[in-house]
Amino acid sequence: MSTSPSSTPPSTPPSTPPSAQPSNQPSTPAPAAPARAAAVGGVLAVLAVGVIAVNLRPGATSIGPLMEDIVGAFGQGAIASGLLTALPCIAFGVFGFLAVPISRRLGLTGTIVASFVLVALGLLLRPAASSFGMFLALSLLVLIGPALGNVVVPAWIKQHGGLRTVGLMTLYSVTLAIGGSAGAAFAVPLAGGAADGWRDSLQFWGMVAVVPVVVWAVALTRTGHDFPPAPPSGDLPGSLLRSPTAIALTVMFGVQSTNAYTQFGMLPQILTSSGLTPTRAGFIIAVISGWGIVGGLVMPTVISRFRRLPWLVAGFGVLTTIGYLGFWLAPAASPLLWACILGIGGFAFPTAIALLPARTRSARVTARLAGMAQPLGYVFAAIGPIAAGALLDTTGSVPAVLLFLALTGIVLAVAGYRAALPRMVDDEIAG
Repeated sequence: MSTSPSSTPPSTPPSTPPSAQPSNQPSTPAPAAPARAAAVGGVLAVLAVGVIAVNLRPGATSIGPLMEDIVGAFGQGAIASGLLTALPCIAFGVFGFLAVPISRRLGLTGTIVASFVLVALGLLLRPAASSFGMFLALSLLVLIGPALGNVVVPAWIKQHGGLRTVGLMTLYSVTLAIGGSAGAAFAVPLAGGAADGWRDSLQFWGMVAVVPVVVWAVALTRTGHDFPPAPPSGDLPGSLLRSPTAIALTVMFGVQSTNAYTQFGMLPQILTSSGLTPTRAGFIIAVISGWGIVGGLVMPTVISRFRRLPWLVAGFGVLTTIGYLGFWLAPAASPLLWACILGIGGFAFPTAIALLPARTRSARVTARLAGMAQPLGYVFAAIGPIAAGALLDTTGSVPAVLLFLALTGIVLAVAGYRAALPRMVDDEIAG
């Protein structure tokens, strides 16, 4: 809402509903936000959220099952694998901090359109990279859209979802998991067994990424500049660092992301070293990611209804620890069983996503919370894959890596318990 002063003559008809805003605020912008929200109809909202969410992860998850071929093609080793695995976390952290300022310039919808033009270009050009440095740079370009989308899409849903907010958050979580799972599952089959087949496999996702550009360009014609207006002076005071819930969500994001991206990037190598074929290892990673579909379906509803939610979320951390210990102590018993346990432990991710709007009241606080929890969490998460790669490179010990990851499950349990407590971030930063 504009803050420029204006006087209201006595003859002005009372066409604008009363509001808490001062009388010197112009009345014409008041209906703007509802009008824009209404312009995004149900079909377009569902289509926009679905196509963007399914494209937020394949650029990262399609790398893991092909990691050995990729780093081998550039003459690199385990350290390079760890760096590639950590790159999504680094990108999500750095660019995530810029998401809110960028969306103030371009709007929420405009940010998605602009960033995914870069994503599509990066995905199409990356397989042609002639050096590891160029491949790394193009991989960073590929991750700009997902990094901004992590922050912007939940705020967009809060802004335009209305009564559909819970349903759209459920769709977002489910399709996010579908995209992540598909990236891992199809990586090796799309390569076709050729020596440089990984290039064709990675390039496939560039063609897929064109779809959200088109759909969100249509949405942009409806929404215009749709970032929530700045609040009146004195509204929402205080730093998010004063909110224990915001801090707990940040730690939860960080630890869960450490696990997720180490699973995407390094677990396939760990599994192949245990005797599994690359195709089978990719399938196991897809199973872990696929459980996120179930989590995405059920967790938004569970969060709104389950009375013992903190203990349930803490249980996801415990299951994460059990899954890693299973791969360490009994890897031959049933890789599929341990994958399922890790997959259910991964419900922590759709839970954290759903907690962003569930623990906030306004779209602005949702955007601020997402703009802190995800970027800071992902920067913290980058330490995990790099440490795991360095540990594997220096010791050659797969059990040491699995023990390190098992310990992160304990941290996840503690942070998840606190994040799930019924507290509102809005109240904590104002109180």
